[in-house]
Amino acid sequence: MKYEKWTVAPPDPAALAALEEAGISPLLAAVLSARGVRVPQEARALLEGGETALEDPLALKDMAQAAGRVRLALERGETIAVYGDYDVDGITATCLLTDFLRRKGGAVIPYIPDRLEEGYGLNREAVTALKEQGASLIVTVDCGITALEETAWARSLGIDVVITDHHECKSGLPAAQAVVDPRRSDCPSACKGLAGVGVALKLAMAINGPEGDGDVLAEYCDLAAVGTVADVMPMTGENRTIVRLGLEELSHPRRLGLALLIREAGLEEKAITATSIGYTLAPRINASGRMGRAQMAVELLLTRDRERGEQLAQELCALNRERQTIEGEIFRQCVDRLDRAPQKGAVLLADPEWHQGVVGIVASRLTERYGCPAFMICLDHGMGKGSCRSWGGVNLFERLAECSDLLEGFGGHALAAGFTVREENIPLLSRRLREGLERALGAGASPAALEADAEVEARELTVEAVADLDRLEPCGTGNPRPVLVLRGALIQSMSQVGRGRHLKLRLESKGTPLDAIFFSADGAELGLAPGGRVDVAFYPQINEFRGTRSVQLQVADLHPAPTRAQAERAVYEKYRRGEGLTPAEARLLMPSRAEFVGLWRYLQRRCAGLGRVEDTASRIARGASRATGQREAAERVLLCLEVLAERGLIDLETGPQGVAVSLRQVERKVDLEASPILGRLRQAIRGGSAEA
Repeated sequence: MKYEKWTVAPPDPAALAALEEAGISPLLAAVLSARGVRVPQEARALLEGGETALEDPLALKDMAQAAGRVRLALERGETIAVYGDYDVDGITATCLLTDFLRRKGGAVIPYIPDRLEEGYGLNREAVTALKEQGASLIVTVDCGITALEETAWARSLGIDVVITDHHECKSGLPAAQAVVDPRRSDCPSACKGLAGVGVALKLAMAINGPEGDGDVLAEYCDLAAVGTVADVMPMTGENRTIVRLGLEELSHPRRLGLALLIREAGLEEKAITATSIGYTLAPRINASGRMGRAQMAVELLLTRDRERGEQLAQELCALNRERQTIEGEIFRQCVDRLDRAPQKGAVLLADPEWHQGVVGIVASRLTERYGCPAFMICLDHGMGKGSCRSWGGVNLFERLAECSDLLEGFGGHALAAGFTVREENIPLLSRRLREGLERALGAGASPAALEADAEVEARELTVEAVADLDRLEPCGTGNPRPVLVLRGALIQSMSQVGRGRHLKLRLESKGTPLDAIFFSADGAELGLAPGGRVDVAFYPQINEFRGTRSVQLQVADLHPAPTRAQAERAVYEKYRRGEGLTPAEARLLMPSRAEFVGLWRYLQRRCAGLGRVEDTASRIARGASRATGQREAAERVLLCLEVLAERGLIDLETGPQGVAVSLRQVERKVDLEASPILGRLRQAIRGGSAEA
C-alpha cells in the first residue's frame, strides 16, 4: 500500500449534467468535472480545441545571441559540436539540433558523455577532444547551466560556447556566448516548463527565422514529444501543443529510427500515447545512456539506413532487458536492507557495487514502495555519485541546496536530481536531508496522498467509456492520467508476472470481472490472497491481445476493503456526523422498500403485547431479517427508524444501550418517499452530498 490516504474529488451534479447533456460520456464527464471543467465550452477547448500557439523563441533570454552565433558558424563553415545529456531528453535534443544543423549544411559533431566514465554535463577532457576534432563552437542541450569552469576552459582553448538548458540555475551563470534557460530569474519567457529538447526546438526555430517556425515544429515535434514526456515535464501550455502534435506524428512515424523502435517495442499496431512513450519507448532509449552506450540511441534516431536501424533497435531493446535485470537485483538488495533497518522520512542508501546508470530508476521504485523521497549513492574510492527522486511534491533541488556545504556538486529539478558527495559526509547528509524534509512537510505530516478523480462502479468501465478517456491525451504533470477508485472488489486469482516483478490480479465486482496489473508489487508481501476484498485506485486502460480489446486496471494503490458491515457502520457514523456522502456511500446506506415493510411488521408484532420495544439495533435487524428473508444491516435499520420517526409513525429514543420504539396511532396514510432523510440520500446518489 503506497498511500495512507486517498482523496477522491467530490462529484459536481450540475457540471455532470451539463457535460453529459453536451454529449460527453458519463465517465469522461466525471473526470472533467472533478478537475474543475464544469461547462461544455471549457470541455471542448480541452478536448477538441486548437493547439496553443508557440511563443516567439526570441522571448527566451539570450536566444537572439544564441541563434546569431550559430548562424555565424553555419555561414563560416565552422565545425559545431552539439553536446547533450545521456537521458532521453538530452538524446532527443542532441538528435534534433544535429539533424536540423546538418540540413542547414552544417558540419556537426553530436556528443553525449559516457555516463559511467565521464558523468553528467560538460567536462574538460571532452571539450579538449572536441577541439582536436576541429570544433570551434559547442552548443549544449539539456545541460551546461552549472558548467562555469568547463565553459571557461573551452574559451581558453578558443572554443565559443552556447548554453541551452532547462535545469534549475544557481547564483552564477557560465561566461558563455549565450545562456538560454527558461528557469533563469531574468528570463521573461512564460515557458518555464520546457524540457531540454523543447529549448533545443526553440533554438532551431530561432535560427530558421519566423517564416519557417511551422516547418521546424512539424519536422521535429516527434523528437520533442518523446523527450518532453520522458522528462516528466508539465503537460500544459506549449508542452501540450508539442506533445499532441508529436503523438499525431508518431502514429505514422516518418523518422526511420523511431519507426523501427516502435515496431521492435511492439507498438506498431497500437495507438501511441504519452503513457506508451513513458513506459515503453523512453525506457529503451534511456537504457543506452544508463548502460554507458548513449551513442547507440543517437545513431538510431539519426540513421537513414534501414538495415543498420533494425540492428540498433534490436540492440536497444536487448540493452533495456539487461538494464531491467540489473535494476531488479539492486532493488531487491535495497528492500532487504530496509526490511532489516527501516528508515523514516526518506530512504538514503549507498553501495560500492551498484551500477551508477540504474540507481535513479531504483530510487523511483523505492519512492513508490515506501512513500517518501529516495536518495541512492554509488560509491567509488571515497566519492559518492547520487541520484534522487521526489515523493509528495518535495522539492529536491531546494533540499540539496540546503546541504550544499556537504556536497561536491548537485543539479537537476524539483522532482529528480543528482549530486556528488564524499563518503565521510554521507551520515551527516542523511541527517540534514531528513531535517530539511521534516521542516518542509511539517513534523509528523504525511508526505503524499493519492488524488483520485472519482469513485466508480465496475459496470461503468466499458471499453467504449475507457477508450473515450484518451481524449484527455496527452497526459502528464498538470494534466494527469485519470485515477479512479473501485470499492470492495473480490480477488478471484492472483499471480506474479514479468519474472516476478509485477502482480496480476483477476477481480470481480458485483458480477463484473476485471483484470488488473500492479507494477513492482508482490501479492504475498502485501498480504493479499484469493477470496479477499480490496479497494483499488487505478488508471483505466485498454488492453489489446490477439485482436481483442478489454478493460484493464493499472493499479496505482490498493487497500484491504472493510467488510460490508464495517463499511455500513462507517458510512452511518459519517452520516450522523453531518458529513457529505459519496454516491457509493449513499447507495450503501439507502434502505429498500422491502426493508421498511419487514421492519414495520416486526415492530407491530413486538409492540402488540408490550406496546414498546427496547432492544439493540442489531437484534432488531435480525428480527426484521426473518420477516423479509434478507439480511438487514443494523445501520440501515437505525436509518429506517429515523425515517419512521420523522414521518410521525413511531416515537424513537436512542441511547448507549440501544433504542426504544413505540408505535403511534396514525389515521392518515403516510408517504415515506417524502422523507427529507431519504431525499438527501437520493440527492447524494445523484452526485450531490447528503448531510444530516
